[in-house]
Amino acid sequence: MSIGTTYLQSVILRLETNKKLGTTTITRLDAAQLHWQPDGTSNSIAHIIKHLHGNMLSRWTDFLTTDGEKSGRHRDLEFENDQLTKEQLLELWETGWQCMLSAIGSLEEADLEKTVYVRSEAHSVIDAINRQLAHVPYHIGQIVYVGKMILQGNWESLSIPKGQSEAFNKAKTGR
Repeated sequence: MSIGTTYLQSVILRLETNKKLGTTTITRLDAAQLHWQPDGTSNSIAHIIKHLHGNMLSRWTDFLTTDGEKSGRHRDLEFENDQLTKEQLLELWETGWQCMLSAIGSLEEADLEKTVYVRSEAHSVIDAINRQLAHVPYHIGQIVYVGKMILQGNWESLSIPKGQSEAFNKAKTGR
């Protein structure tokens, strides 16, 4: 397998892992919790979902042929309060992820050296992907952190729970 193919497979795996963390957190919450703002002004999970949706559609629609900042995107509206239902937010979530993962999944090794544009700034395809690999997990971390704040003692760990690293490692390695 070539390094380019290996890279693209790794990108998809990392993004799917992040999607699962976000999806698990989102599904644990109700609509009111998704709209909750930690200090009354910070972004709610709903804002972050809308922002990721807008970003993913803008960046990954016609990825190789058009600028990644589409003229129809209204980024500032992604951070406005609204009363979207949980179902509507989940639809935005899935639509954004589907667009991005499909676009990346359709890339071939030869595409990695091509040039794409984001806000008229040239990027190699690899750099545009890496830019997304920095942006998406940043926001997934916010979603998880706010979810933990909301659920507090009812939070179920998405990875190894505190105090259980040794037991986890022992179970994995047998030592």
